[in-house]
Amino acid sequence: MTVILAFLANILVAVAKTIAAIITSSASMVAEAAHSWADAGNEVFLLIADRRGAKTKDARHPLGYGRNAFVWSLIAAFGIFTAGSIVSIMHGIQELSESGPVESPMVAYIVLGVSFVLEGASFTQAMVKSRRLAQERGSSTWDFVLETSDTTLRAVFFEDSAALIGLAIAGGAIAMHQITGVAAWDAIGSILVGALLGVVAIILIRRNIAFLVGATAAPKLRARVGSALLGLDDIERVTYLHIEYVGPNRLFIVAEIDLAGDAREHDVARRLRDVERRIEAHEAVETVVLSLSVEDEPSLEFTTPQR
Repeated sequence: MTVILAFLANILVAVAKTIAAIITSSASMVAEAAHSWADAGNEVFLLIADRRGAKTKDARHPLGYGRNAFVWSLIAAFGIFTAGSIVSIMHGIQELSESGPVESPMVAYIVLGVSFVLEGASFTQAMVKSRRLAQERGSSTWDFVLETSDTTLRAVFFEDSAALIGLAIAGGAIAMHQITGVAAWDAIGSILVGALLGVVAIILIRRNIAFLVGATAAPKLRARVGSALLGLDDIERVTYLHIEYVGPNRLFIVAEIDLAGDAREHDVARRLRDVERRIEAHEAVETVVLSLSVEDEPSLEFTTPQR
């Protein structure tokens, strides 16, 4: 729902900014229009990411299709960089030497104000959800948004944040143009908006690449998973633990454990499969693979890191 709301908001805002850019001949408004059209296109990629990543695992994809979400989100981030950042910077540089006066600036202010309200509504949705999930995990909102495997939530959060800051930059650039009479301020606004989008795009690109190449779980998550394993009656020790994201909020877990008791090999194999099924029943676990520990292997200890 967050992505759909963001998409609808971006379409409305993009149309309004485009009309305002034509009326005012403002470089900053052109940059903002490019920004909103890029965001609207990116929301389509994020919707595809959600759909493709939600497919259930099958014989050909035993770890599921969750990494599709990272792929399509990566494409969306490149869209921000090319259609938003590069276009805005190049247009701003061109306008530095050719810029003329901003006509009907009040039109620009009205559109920027309405856009701020619409973008703010979308950002509020993402902020409320991020803050709630961060509190549940004992993390700050900023750290949660950066580290979460929910790539769609992170994209919406950063895109809407950049949109609000970009609107303030564009409004400030047009105001400085009016106050000083120096047309270059408008072009500088376009360049600053482009630079802002470039920073956001690089952050999103880096995070999606990290998950695609197999980012390890954060220490807090590792501690929670390890403690949960030791909390099962069947498990006495954990000597090896590997946790990898195979999709948004979907984990692939490999562990070496020591089962309680001293059952026969046949019974041990059956118990291992039973424990695996119980762990995989958790909504966040895609696949788990358990094997038996060697007797002299040291046990792992799991403590939750302090913030």
